[in-house]
Amino acid sequence: MERRISGRTGMFCLIGTPVGHSGSPAMYNYSFQNKGLDYAYLAYDIPLEKTEEAVQALRVLGCKGFNVTMPCKTKVAELVDELSDAAKLIGACNTVVVKDGKLYGNNTDGMGFVRNLKENGVDVKGKKMTIMGAGGAATAVQVQSALDGAVKISIFNRDDEFYANAERTKAKIKEMLPECDVNVYHLEDTEKLYAEIKDSDILVNATKVGMKPLDEQSLVEDKSVFRPDLVVADVVYNPKETKFVKEAKEAGCKVAVGGIGMLLWQGAAAFKLFTGEDMPTDEVYELFFK
Repeated sequence: MERRISGRTGMFCLIGTPVGHSGSPAMYNYSFQNKGLDYAYLAYDIPLEKTEEAVQALRVLGCKGFNVTMPCKTKVAELVDELSDAAKLIGACNTVVVKDGKLYGNNTDGMGFVRNLKENGVDVKGKKMTIMGAGGAATAVQVQSALDGAVKISIFNRDDEFYANAERTKAKIKEMLPECDVNVYHLEDTEKLYAEIKDSDILVNATKVGMKPLDEQSLVEDKSVFRPDLVVADVVYNPKETKFVKEAKEAGCKVAVGGIGMLLWQGAAAFKLFTGEDMPTDEVYELFFK
């Protein structure tokens, strides 16, 4: 029998704008019902300037936890009572757990990326990574990889406003995790990029290149840098297979994955934080991601 909302039903939600297109309510509500949990998940369209009011309202209403999307992630990180190491290093949070009236901020984007690699037989621990990009998703990947034991991370970004963000990320990781060697380079320097890829274990595209309308593009033009033992990963999930991933597979890379798994597993990480239980990921993938 379908579970109905009662006077005891706990609330989770998503805040940010726009949220009308979000698949989170369907995914979480299905998972709650699947696990027999008396919770409901809603989406609230909250502009940046209303973030503080919304967070306070959710606290007062006894919300159990909430996800955060753009443009509110950085502001929410400033409002919570405690941040996870990842959220602290990134400077943004996408998942907040409310416990005993206190707000605990987390960032599950990088967790989703690392878990997606593990599901494909790859561990970032002890690895050298070359990561293209320095925006929000890229920073989450860099930070979580460092937290999970990557020994060297080479960040490449264009000489734009995000290049300074890459430098800040480098400094933050160096302070908290000095054992991880992080360097920042200009993406325009393709000779350096290919040199770093040559002795990297994992190559990541964490930019929008490959996403529509850039779906016919890839930041790696010299396909000879792809080799069988190079792990290739993209954060772009639409299309499910970017030109970058497709060409890596064609060149013989044994592991080349798109961003759909990262999206699934970051949601699963948030579900675990919210409920303490595992999301039914096989069913969720079949229903909402396949």
